[in-house]
Amino acid sequence: MSDGVEGNDERRRTGNAAGPEPQGVPEPRPGEPEPAAQPRPAPLVKAGTAGRTEARAGAKTDEPATGEADDAAPDASGTPVDAPPDSTDTPDDPEAPDEAGDGLRYERLPDAPPPILDGVRARPPAPPGLATLVAAAVTALLSGLLLGDGLAVNALILALPLAAGAWFAARQAGRRPRRSSLCWGVGGLALLAVPVWSDAEWPTLLAVLAAAGLGALALHGCREWSGVLLAPLGPVLAVRRALVWGWRGARERTAGGEKDLGPLLRSVLVAAVLLVVFGGLFAAADRAFADLLGSLVPDVDGGSGVPWRLFLAVLGLAAALAVAHTAAAPTRWDGLGPGPGRPRGRVEWALPLVLLDLLFAAFVAVQAAVLLRGEDVVRASNGLTYSEYAREGFWQLLFATVLTLAVISVAVRVAPRSGPRDLLLVRAVLGTLCLLTLVVVASAVRRMDLYMGEYGLTRLRLSVVAMELWLGAVVLLILAAGVFGARLLPRAVLASAAVAVLAFGLASPDKLIAESNLDAHRDGRTLDLRYLAGLSADAVPALDRLDEPLRSCALRSIAVPDAPWYATSLSQARAHDILTARPVRHHPCRDLLTDDISPSVR
Repeated sequence: MSDGVEGNDERRRTGNAAGPEPQGVPEPRPGEPEPAAQPRPAPLVKAGTAGRTEARAGAKTDEPATGEADDAAPDASGTPVDAPPDSTDTPDDPEAPDEAGDGLRYERLPDAPPPILDGVRARPPAPPGLATLVAAAVTALLSGLLLGDGLAVNALILALPLAAGAWFAARQAGRRPRRSSLCWGVGGLALLAVPVWSDAEWPTLLAVLAAAGLGALALHGCREWSGVLLAPLGPVLAVRRALVWGWRGARERTAGGEKDLGPLLRSVLVAAVLLVVFGGLFAAADRAFADLLGSLVPDVDGGSGVPWRLFLAVLGLAAALAVAHTAAAPTRWDGLGPGPGRPRGRVEWALPLVLLDLLFAAFVAVQAAVLLRGEDVVRASNGLTYSEYAREGFWQLLFATVLTLAVISVAVRVAPRSGPRDLLLVRAVLGTLCLLTLVVVASAVRRMDLYMGEYGLTRLRLSVVAMELWLGAVVLLILAAGVFGARLLPRAVLASAAVAVLAFGLASPDKLIAESNLDAHRDGRTLDLRYLAGLSADAVPALDRLDEPLRSCALRSIAVPDAPWYATSLSQARAHDILTARPVRHHPCRDLLTDDISPSVR
């Protein structure tokens, strides 16, 4: 036996009594390297005779674990004679925990479980290169200069250095983009055409959020449902690590060497000083050049504008570094997805769904009359108006559609899958449910169509109809997945959502609302002038066709700010040209805005 084991035997013979000092690690001989430091062992727990454990808080305890085993005489091997047969506290057991020399037996506590993201998070990347740092600096500069004036063309301008920084970081880390990642990136840039085109805030915000989601998916390259849903969290969770990562890269690039960043920074500073000095002189010398320079260069005003722009610059820098860090070391969100559920028996699985199919079929049979003869059915009903019919039915049908998609997702996870018969059963039951759900979608859209045909379009009505139509498209994709396989279903659903958001934004919803209400007004219906006056600049071309004084009263409340070119959408530019050619006249509009209100706002 080794010296360490002999020391353990000696301590077992003596118990808690004083005895020879246990031999530790021998001193290294002259010329020999010192032994490596051993890893810190897991904490020990004292085991009692009745199976109770007592935590040892770093110090020895004087209370023995057993009353008889400590006083028993050991045999020749060093083990007490009356030790229990299931004792694992033997010198030859490699798994036996070390002892503290007090005659007690200890057990090791299990290690703490690792954080949930340790299994899917990539290794920390190398410090960023010069190209990545320059792209991040350009993004920060443009964010501080352009974002403070609004959101239009500047959203697309900012996306270019942001994407360039991600590209350089991925190439430095040895990652090659997939075709799907490139498609997601191009789709995100295409969605940023909505703020370039439209002035309405709600489609613009929706398009920007969808573009961020597609960009996150391009960075991670996820394919499963968990990855598609959790990918937008990647850059957000990487902000703190990305800032430290960027600081290390900047420190390495300013410490001298072949890729020193110092000369570039000094050159940029000198160029900025020269441009400011000579640009100011030329602008003071010629008014035309001053106007041209003022239209191209952002107006960095003093006062409260400077802190706000500095905050936007810091925000842009953090976003650029987070995106680049994610591109270099993405989190594999696909690894967090749940596995397939425990398959159920055929009867247990199919019986609830078959009954649900029968319920859907009964509802569809009743709705057939509404789909074929909608107006006659509504008007023939006693005391039933369009408003009551649509409002009491549409939202319930919309919720039923969403709930059906949830039922299908759970049913697919626990579906029986023991053979071809089970596959045929699943396709038949779920396929029937999807087909009947499409009829429910059509019924909901028909109800809202009757309502909008009577009272005109609003933002809420148009949005919920678009949402219902997209849910119908998702149901069609589920049907296609049942025939061709569900491997591409998560990405197909996300792509359909992106296409729907892009089409919705480019269609200029406020313009459609204005045109629909004007057409209804020409047919003799009431015009909701107060609601039309609250639309965006997208509605100006349609409202310009109104007669006075309705035209001026509708256009007076629509704000068309005189913003720089990078913060002006095409819709704002068209509205500005119309109002410049035909200015708004001054009319007493209070009576028109209070009396001429249609029932659509009630």
